[in-house]
Amino acid sequence: MNLDFDKFCNACNPSHSLRLGNAEDRRYYIDFAEVRGSKIINVLKRTISRLSPDKPTCQLFTGHIGCGKSTELSRLQKELTDEGFHVVYFESTQDLDEMDLDLTDIMLAIARRVTQSLEEDKIALQPQGFRAFLKSSWEYLQTPVTLEAEGELFGTKVKVGTEGNLEVSLPSGIAKITAKTKTNPDLRSKLRQYMEPQANKMLELINQEIIDVATNQLKQRGKKGLVVIVDNLDRIVSKLNAAGRLLPEYIFIDRGDQLRRLNCHLVYTLPLGLIFSNESEILKNRLGGGVEPKILPMIPVKNKDGSECVEGMNLLRQMVMSRAFPDVSPDRHITLIPEVFDSPETLDELCRVSGGHLRNLMGMLFGCLQQDDPPICQSVLKSVIRNFRDSLKNGIDNDEWELLFNVVKEQSIKGDKEYQDLLRNLWVFEYVDSDGNWFALNPLLMETDKFKLWQQQQNC
Repeated sequence: MNLDFDKFCNACNPSHSLRLGNAEDRRYYIDFAEVRGSKIINVLKRTISRLSPDKPTCQLFTGHIGCGKSTELSRLQKELTDEGFHVVYFESTQDLDEMDLDLTDIMLAIARRVTQSLEEDKIALQPQGFRAFLKSSWEYLQTPVTLEAEGELFGTKVKVGTEGNLEVSLPSGIAKITAKTKTNPDLRSKLRQYMEPQANKMLELINQEIIDVATNQLKQRGKKGLVVIVDNLDRIVSKLNAAGRLLPEYIFIDRGDQLRRLNCHLVYTLPLGLIFSNESEILKNRLGGGVEPKILPMIPVKNKDGSECVEGMNLLRQMVMSRAFPDVSPDRHITLIPEVFDSPETLDELCRVSGGHLRNLMGMLFGCLQQDDPPICQSVLKSVIRNFRDSLKNGIDNDEWELLFNVVKEQSIKGDKEYQDLLRNLWVFEYVDSDGNWFALNPLLMETDKFKLWQQQQNC
């Protein structure tokens, strides 16, 4: 069987997350649940569909950026849809500035995506109170980008101060507001001055006029309820806001009890570092309602004792070969390795050095294809590994190296911010086995002279 180079390249693009509602993407999906330590997506789904189908839930989901969260959430979306729920999934980065956001920004984004999805499903809403709230918010801005300058609000010709109801598309009106404020920090700040003191009123209007009405209509149609999955909130940058509070802690902890008050099933992604902060219990209780966040760990390439993790490596090999031959059964992959790699050892090296980080694995594979056509040879892979290694190590100072060496020795991390930085920068990976979670150095950093010298000193 010959390799289709163009399709292989497209399938290896590291920026593309699989969407399991798409039949083409489902051909590439590999279920890593058995080696991740638990069937996390089944837990999220069961909580909604089995434990609390008629009562709103708020679940938290996290893991390293690039470890496969979006693909797994896509699976959750498909399975809940198949079970009869109306599921709204969206990536928050399409609507929000991850370096500057507030609770009301997130609420606006959710309101827009929910109303847009409901509108497409012919669910009739008449949220006059919420529409009036948005109109008054927009009028408050009084900037050059006013209704008069724009010429329309919510698709209807109006001027500042125009009275009366607007029988128009709500999602397009919200999109107009969020588009302007996302690209204009001054406008965004001014809008918040008006909205933030009324955050509870805003939540009440969204619940009463959008979510509750929609849920009733959905159930009349035989649907089980409404689920909202907000992805990419884990990318919120850990920087101080105007009040001197780190942005992730402000959003998820300080405003957590408001963030969970929408009257539907919610799944939020959040930064992994929050799980290891000193306020993790407050996070669990305020936003999680007493339920701990679910963590998606890496795919193990080694066991805690340093031996190879056979199951993890087999699944990673299968992932790579499935991108090349998606319609071939895994037991035949070994015979097709020469079409993709010069030797099985080259494939193994690629899987091992990824550390089970799926985006890095695809990124290095794609980097090899940028240099030469398959079969990928050992020298090309080594060149790509060097590039990834050097890019990763450049930001590490001596103090951080000492922290990394401690992680190697103890296979654990502390709650200090410095250790959280190690996770956020992908210098340290988290794994889970039958005994619990443990931590290891990103294998790319084991390729550095700094680490090799430290390792020699430890063996002396």
